[in-house]
Formats: sequence, structure tokens, C-alpha cells
Amino acid sequence: MTVGTQMQQAIATVQNAAATMKTFSLETQDQQAKKMFEQLAQTFDSALNELKGREQYIENQEPQYHQ
Repeated sequence: MTVGTQMQQAIATVQNAAATMKTFSLETQDQQAKKMFEQLAQTFDSALNELKGREQYIENQEPQYHQ
């Protein structure tokens, strides 16, 4: 498995986790749980931005990434 493939999988996994936390936040009536899920979603979104930045760096540094 290439670094590019691994990075794409990591991004997809974090996107899925963030979406799941947002769904949980919308579905719960418990305000404490809602806040926790929203915070977790924000954490995942932050991680996602970091991973996308790293992916961009890899694309620029490693031409074989596109292969």
C-alpha cells in the first residue's frame, strides 16, 4: 500500500468519524452528550485539516504519489 493510499484511507476514516459525531450530536436530547459529540466533531475536523495539509505536501514532494 502506498503512502498516498494510506493517506486517503486516513482522511476517509476521519471524515467518517466526524460525520458520525455530528449525527450523534443531532440525534441526542442529552445536552451534555450533545456538547461532547460537537467537541469531538470539531477535533476530528481539525485533524482532517491537518491530514489534508499533509496530503498536499506529499503530492508536491513525491511525484509517484499520483501513480
